[in-house]
Amino acid sequence: MTPPSDAGRLAPVAGYSPFYLWLQRLVKVEPEELKALIWSSLYFFSLLCAYYIVRPMRDEMAIAGGIEHIQWLFTGTFLVMLAAVPLFGWVASRYSRKQFLPYVYYFFIANLLLFFALFKSDLTHAYVARAFFIWASVFNLFVISVFWSFMADIFSTQQAQRLFGFIAAGGTAGALAGPALTATLAIPLGPANLLLISAAFLAWAVFCITRLFAWQAGMTASRSGSGIETGGRAGATPVDQAMGGGIFAGIRLVASSSYLLGIALLMLLFTTLATFLYFHQAQIIRDSFADSAERTAVFAAMDFAVNALTVTIQVFLTGRIVKALGMGWTLALIPLALGVGFLILGLRPVLGVLIVVQVLRRAGNYAIMRPAREMLYVVLGKEEKYKAKNFNDTVVYRGGDAVSAWVYTGLRGLGASLAAIAFIAVPLAGLWAWISFRLGKRQEQLAKDAG
Repeated sequence: MTPPSDAGRLAPVAGYSPFYLWLQRLVKVEPEELKALIWSSLYFFSLLCAYYIVRPMRDEMAIAGGIEHIQWLFTGTFLVMLAAVPLFGWVASRYSRKQFLPYVYYFFIANLLLFFALFKSDLTHAYVARAFFIWASVFNLFVISVFWSFMADIFSTQQAQRLFGFIAAGGTAGALAGPALTATLAIPLGPANLLLISAAFLAWAVFCITRLFAWQAGMTASRSGSGIETGGRAGATPVDQAMGGGIFAGIRLVASSSYLLGIALLMLLFTTLATFLYFHQAQIIRDSFADSAERTAVFAAMDFAVNALTVTIQVFLTGRIVKALGMGWTLALIPLALGVGFLILGLRPVLGVLIVVQVLRRAGNYAIMRPAREMLYVVLGKEEKYKAKNFNDTVVYRGGDAVSAWVYTGLRGLGASLAAIAFIAVPLAGLWAWISFRLGKRQEQLAKDAG
């Protein structure tokens, strides 16, 4: 039964709570999906709040250590990713999702407690700061990759198109709360103590996972009891069953699938252009502000602007954009817009233009590109959703970071100006848009074939 279209203008309908009827005005959620939508949104809220509490520390450490050394930090992050992915593959092969998903977050909670102890100790701060930058870069990708793998596993393609935008908005709300907590509590508590708050949010994320498993088990039991098929999408296996396979299965799966290779190339182009813009940002902001506190304030203001714009788009526009444009054009939209942004930045490589382009790029990625990109995996099997996706989201992502960081450094060493590098990025954005469009069309075909 679907609520009437004018539910928002009528008295509460029997069987539906006022909250559900209000939520229906924002997102087309079915009654049986409500708990999953709320717990998924709270889960993502907790993750991004935990990360954005520590992100300002990471960005300032990168500049304080010298922008001429950033490429080494990117390289170090990539090497750590290379070591971490086989470990994740081993855990995912031998333990069920119900076991290994909490293990991932327990591991990072332990890391936060370790860094808390290190920042409180008398060890050389520079080495701890560099290690923290690398760790935060790994932490961000891993926990979010695992989150979206789980979302792609428990929701169908049709559900993802309706719900992923709102779920992503829950994460954006966390990304707004994180910097606010940092700005409010950094002085009275001290930056190191904020790591304990970040760990507490990760612990809450684990609780959300348990509630989502309970919801999925209840839905499976309900469908089985009513004689409804519980299949319908690739990879539907019991939640307490390990998926098996080898520790390097993610690499093998990507290498053997043109679809997954396409996603890998999409990720490579995305991270290359993001890295180019990150280096532009570091250079322009360093030249514009001499004081560390001023730079940190600019970063915080940019984060707030990005997240405020993102949550507005996610709640009101993401689902409508996917429905109106289809997967192909939705995925191509941000690359095309970024190409225009780089063109303008090439003509005027100044602070104001940089901030506008960076804010719009990040907001567009979080609000539109990221949810649509995660939908690419919904039509795949369980190993592809966890192992292949994790490889693309971590090794390919940070590999692109490392390679593009050295390419950028090499171009600057050869005398290329900021404007020249911005112009080089324009055709890369065009290629990214074309690949994204083709992948979106392929996803729609796979979803149609799956029935």
